[in-house]
Amino acid sequence: MPPNLIILSLLMMTVSTYTASSGLSKTTIVTVLSIDGGGVRGIIPATLLSFLEFKLQELDGPAARISDYFDVIAGTSTGGLMTTMLAVPGDDNRPLYTANDIKEFYFYHAPKIFPQISRIEFLNKVANFFGEVVGPKYDGNYLRSIARKIGKNRTLKHTLTDVIIPTFDIKRLQPVIFTTDDAKEFVWKDALLSDVAISTSAAPTYFPPHYFETKDVDGTKRRFDLIDGGVAANNPTQVAITHIMKEILIGKRKFSDIESIDGRRMLVLSLGTGIPKRSEKYNAQRAARWGLLNWVFDNGSSPIFDIYNDASSDMVDIHVTTLFRSLNAERNYLRIQEDNLVGDTSSVDIATEENMKALEDVGRRLLNGKVSRVDLETGLFQEVEGEGTNSEALTRFARLLSQERKRRQHK
Repeated sequence: MPPNLIILSLLMMTVSTYTASSGLSKTTIVTVLSIDGGGVRGIIPATLLSFLEFKLQELDGPAARISDYFDVIAGTSTGGLMTTMLAVPGDDNRPLYTANDIKEFYFYHAPKIFPQISRIEFLNKVANFFGEVVGPKYDGNYLRSIARKIGKNRTLKHTLTDVIIPTFDIKRLQPVIFTTDDAKEFVWKDALLSDVAISTSAAPTYFPPHYFETKDVDGTKRRFDLIDGGVAANNPTQVAITHIMKEILIGKRKFSDIESIDGRRMLVLSLGTGIPKRSEKYNAQRAARWGLLNWVFDNGSSPIFDIYNDASSDMVDIHVTTLFRSLNAERNYLRIQEDNLVGDTSSVDIATEENMKALEDVGRRLLNGKVSRVDLETGLFQEVEGEGTNSEALTRFARLLSQERKRRQHK
């Protein structure tokens, strides 16, 4: 068993022992939503969330929103932007955006976030090559502008449910994970939601890093020099689980009446943004001839970026799958991921109408596809017999989420 999985398992057992011995009240299910990074491919999880929210509305009425049902929403990069939209309050202290609004957001704003260069092949290649050598591919001005409109000058402590958004500080060379819990406890961690959303989306080679400052209670400034959280946790599921365990252990979480906490007391929905089909476009013989520029840019792709993103996401899924399997709680962890993207759909920044509709179709096909789990030996997703389609699994999750919310309202 990998060392970090052992640590997480021990933490779960410790938390279970701690809470059970505290004589606390009736067990609560902890609910978690996690959304991967992936640029314009965020349309895929947005499509899945639209379906889930529709099912919740069928059960609880048209006012139901995703943030009403999840104790924690974690998101990295484009997933962090979605997390912000799901959790930011409007003037009535209700979610400002529906899940369907988020999907429509991509269709309207993605072409301006990722403006497409001329399709004349030669000029396009030259522009891309020189653009990525001398600076980021996009200036990020539109992304920053729209993030500030979404954030509405709200800070992390204002979110309607707890959020977890990873970033990475290039000055300190360490991850910085922004959370609602920390923002409520430490003034200097209560950053603007817009600054956090911009930071977690600042993918190297695509957007410039984002710099901002916060102040502590005594006026001391804290500096942040941040890039895309995907370099540390493109799939933030494990970050979310570990954070919950820590908060419960120190007795600070809002659901401190939990009798015990392990995989059987958690309901985790993890949504991927898709990964390219294993076309084996990179290999050792070819990469042996690469220099610095080739690792950053090779035939329209960024090998080093692809490697970090896929490795980060896959390792998390393997670890979490192993954890829930060891606790006989596999059905409490639903990971929906497309691992067969081809052509433009595998890109993070091709925001043409045609490609965005193709990504929406990927999300719809996933709904009709069978529930799959990662094979711990091959890393490939394999269909699971007897668990139906992803739409059926999400419908089951909707029922469980609705039941848990009603239980809490009437306890």
